[in-house]
Amino acid sequence: MTLTALPTFRTQAFIDGRFVDAAAGETFATENPATGEVIARVQAGGAEDIDRAVAAARRSFEDGRWSRLAPAARKQVLLGFADVIEANAEELATLDSLEGGKPITDTREVDVPETVKTLRWYAEAIDKVFDAVAPTGPEALGLIVREPIGVVGAVVPWNFPLLMAMWKIAPALASGNSMVVKPSRLTSLSAIRLAELAAEAGVPDGVLNVVPGPGGAAGAALGRHMDVDKVTFTGSTEVGRLFLQYASESNLKEVTLELGGKSPAVVLASPPDMDLVVEQVLFGALMNMGENCSQGSRLIVHRSVQDELVSRLADGLAAWPVGDPMEPSTRIGPMIEKPHLEKVMGYIDRGRSEGARVVSGGSRILEDSGGYFVAPTIFDGVTNDMTIAREEIFGPVLSTIPFETEEEGIRLANETAYGLAASVFTTDLDAAFRVARALRAGTVGVNAYSEGDITTPFGGFKQSGFGGRDKGLEALEQYTEKKTIWVTLRT
Repeated sequence: MTLTALPTFRTQAFIDGRFVDAAAGETFATENPATGEVIARVQAGGAEDIDRAVAAARRSFEDGRWSRLAPAARKQVLLGFADVIEANAEELATLDSLEGGKPITDTREVDVPETVKTLRWYAEAIDKVFDAVAPTGPEALGLIVREPIGVVGAVVPWNFPLLMAMWKIAPALASGNSMVVKPSRLTSLSAIRLAELAAEAGVPDGVLNVVPGPGGAAGAALGRHMDVDKVTFTGSTEVGRLFLQYASESNLKEVTLELGGKSPAVVLASPPDMDLVVEQVLFGALMNMGENCSQGSRLIVHRSVQDELVSRLADGLAAWPVGDPMEPSTRIGPMIEKPHLEKVMGYIDRGRSEGARVVSGGSRILEDSGGYFVAPTIFDGVTNDMTIAREEIFGPVLSTIPFETEEEGIRLANETAYGLAASVFTTDLDAAFRVARALRAGTVGVNAYSEGDITTPFGGFKQSGFGGRDKGLEALEQYTEKKTIWVTLRT
């Protein structure tokens, strides 16, 4: 599908209400992973640019232009921001599809609408969250109040560039904070445009700043900055560890991490309608090309239904065509970049060499396009000690692991360093609750792959998360500091 008109690519940093070049004058290329062609050159921010952005955020916070606005006033601005995003929905959907390789149908029907929904939900929550009064006697009045934490640094991933940014931006701004957002080097364009739209909607200068750049420069500078009060990060567990290190080396800023996963889909001996199971297991494994931290990458299946389910999953791949992400019928686009393609193919080769059987896929495809496409791949005969069962692949790869008893299935599901999400499929209500409670994961879907919705907190156990949650009122709370005001009264 050929676009008749490309969006305008904003490629500069957005600091203190205006576009600026990187202080060092350096740029980096961002490409279309479906073709391997360069889309644009983006300003490569570094430590000096982060300093400028943090200073702007600090000024805007301290002078109260946003932090001391009445909650109802912030609410109206953010609702207007949501309206502006909605008015520019096609442009934003196109940016994430072109730069991230995401199917345009997904960005149009899921990512942008959910971004708008997230912003509106937190805007509406602002004036409905109350502080508390302690149960004192008549000699005192104890107030427990929440105040914005200050300057928030947000480092967001490339797999859901717009939506993950809004998971951070909406609750942080709703709470009265000022922000510096560092998008992924691979997907900067929608975040830069988002900052411009925020200014258009009336978010004051300096409140929302965006600095694109390499993680080792801009991201590390944000993590180590002495005037940043909190960092929120979504990405790999490996990089997440660095932000804890940065905090310890600097000002002990608060850190919230949403990290990797190796999520199991546990199919018991009494599954629901098999068509439903096939649909949901494939959705969990292949949605967003498997480039999803909560991807259901491990199928833990009872031996009594294993052969039938694996056969039907292979047949079900026909409903997941791979191709040009700008084509509305495409459900699987390319891997984000060539190094990631090579990483995914390396895991597939490792699976074969360790003895797993490729049921379907297992190869690079559509090479003539110049893009980084991988055929959706199903492995059978996987054991939990194989590399493909232990490590996060972040590609369209599903590993099938059989079990005999419910206890064994739970053990296999939990035998991982991660604990972000899980699902269980059964018609036995007691077993559903029993297994859901036993699975060590932050979100468990029953008879569906699910991350909940904006009302429910999202985050993980073990090495899948640290320090808090995205979404829900929990996210709104974690961008604030709790203060006690104790008033001694004369009686």
